[in-house]
Amino acid sequence: MAETAILIANGDLRLSANQVCWPAQQAAEQKVMEAVRSLGYSVERGHPYDENKKHGFIDSQKYGMEVFRHIPPAAPLIVVEAVWQYSHHLLHGLYTHQGPILTVANWSGQWPGLVGMLNLNGSMTKAGIPYSTLWSENFDDAFFLNGLKKWLEGEKLVHDTRHVRPLGSLRLPADCEEMGARMARELYRNKAIMGVFDEGCMGMYNAIIPDELLHRTGVFKERLSQSALYAEMLAVSDGEALAVRRWLDAKGMKFVTGPDPETDLTGDQILQQCKMYIAALRIADDFGCDAIGIQYQQGLKDLAPASDLAEGLLNNVDRPPVAARGNGRILYEGRALPHFNEVDECAGLDALITNRIWTALGYDPETTLHDVRYGEEYGGEYVWVFLISGAAPPQHFIGGYAGASSERQPPMYFRLGGGTLKGISKPGEIVWSRIFVDAGVLRADLGRAKAVELPQEETERRWRITTPQWPIMHAVLYGVTRDQMMARHKANHIQVAYAPDAAAANRALAVKAAMLREMGVDVSICGTRHGLE
Repeated sequence: MAETAILIANGDLRLSANQVCWPAQQAAEQKVMEAVRSLGYSVERGHPYDENKKHGFIDSQKYGMEVFRHIPPAAPLIVVEAVWQYSHHLLHGLYTHQGPILTVANWSGQWPGLVGMLNLNGSMTKAGIPYSTLWSENFDDAFFLNGLKKWLEGEKLVHDTRHVRPLGSLRLPADCEEMGARMARELYRNKAIMGVFDEGCMGMYNAIIPDELLHRTGVFKERLSQSALYAEMLAVSDGEALAVRRWLDAKGMKFVTGPDPETDLTGDQILQQCKMYIAALRIADDFGCDAIGIQYQQGLKDLAPASDLAEGLLNNVDRPPVAARGNGRILYEGRALPHFNEVDECAGLDALITNRIWTALGYDPETTLHDVRYGEEYGGEYVWVFLISGAAPPQHFIGGYAGASSERQPPMYFRLGGGTLKGISKPGEIVWSRIFVDAGVLRADLGRAKAVELPQEETERRWRITTPQWPIMHAVLYGVTRDQMMARHKANHIQVAYAPDAAAANRALAVKAAMLREMGVDVSICGTRHGLE
């Protein structure tokens, strides 16, 4: 490496989040810079700490462009992430940067640094930008230091991805092949609509499927506005919203409320969330949507409480009934309306497909995405923390609605509050997946896993070091190590759905693989215990 490495830190758009998370980012940066210097190389920060803002993050696309104007185009570039970050703050500079790029995340559940790095990696993969990536708990382990040394010496890092096998190298059961192909042809012939409430959430470039790729599958976007959702909320009566709240109360769901709307979940916030749930169903019905995604992080958060409660309810088959305007027709009766959190269209297409396959197979069709937040060894297995902000369906929880609670979203994310839909995912066999875009090609990774039940004190500990208001899944991936997962996964999100048992999960995976292949998606099978050889 002939030049000094430049270190940059990408952050949130929200000032409160950047300020709260800055100490963790600062600690991670210090360790990375010490590691670089210990290997005999020089490194400097590419942008200063802002005394007025009280953080040192790149916090907008505008500022990101300013920063990149002063970075030597060929300099080795290290992007360190200990927090959630908005990839579009950097993507412009990464597109044109001529030097090697390394993304680094701290292995910590405190703030979503791993989640942020996976999103940035997925966004660069979609954009066709070459990069290397590393992760570490303390930045002093052999895996990190050896990888960093190779990168500083000019090598592109290549990690172990032997767990990934192209579908073409495996044989699907004939009946699964036929069923999946038939369902794909039906989808292409009859078409489906994915309702998108304001595209492009939190800089997630990787979560936007280009229309020309999506249309080949038979799915089309209905681009909707969150302002229309808010307007529809204003048209919902208090009586209708109260009926939803009472339905949830009767199911045994617990709302953790308090008197101060600045810090507590209040009855009025819950009422507004119930109105959002009703409004979302009515708009989806108006436009014939088969799945919808609400952005919720920006714009809408300044008008209304968080959408998480509504999202989790939409993803559940058993949910409060909602009538169409002016008549008694129950909307989407007896069905989930798949919701893709944060308008992640890759997850939306996945949810739509999964819902149809699981319904056809007679399995519980509830599906959701989770953040790949963190993980640790427990009881001789590597147990991931899959955690999302509240869009998980109660059918996934131990105890269902009776095991669910709603807690106020952290004020640093949601000034106007709103409750999550929180619970502990029940033990059982699951199929996981991720659809992603790789340099103009629509791809999908599918694998098998199990959700496990940990002792309550261990669950509480994991909640405390992540985000305790959010629903959690303890997941053990079959035949995929921690580092293999990080090396391959091209997104901050992972899609999960339960199956009755291992044999049923294998069947569902095979049908899904066949359907995706018939839809023109390049499919890979990851790990083991999928029943395919």
